[in-house]
Amino acid sequence: RALRLLQTTMEGSEVSEFEAIRLVATKLSISEESVRRWRRKAQVDAGDLPGTSSTEHLEIRKLKREIAELRRANEILKSASAFF
Repeated sequence: RALRLLQTTMEGSEVSEFEAIRLVATKLSISEESVRRWRRKAQVDAGDLPGTSSTEHLEIRKLKREIAELRRANEILKSASAFF
């Protein structure tokens, strides 16, 4: 909702992005930084700005968990092989 309101505020008048963010945050009683972060995240997800998209971030987290699990399994196998 905040991002749609921000977009219409920026399109409907000649206010700067900073001013539009301030207006939307005040109107919705939320912090300006929240609106700014949501906007940046939406721009990254859309490919308009460089950065890691939400989908890529989830994939990275999944792969890190998988690596940790494989390392634990590897340590168990190393310990078991020491007995033989």
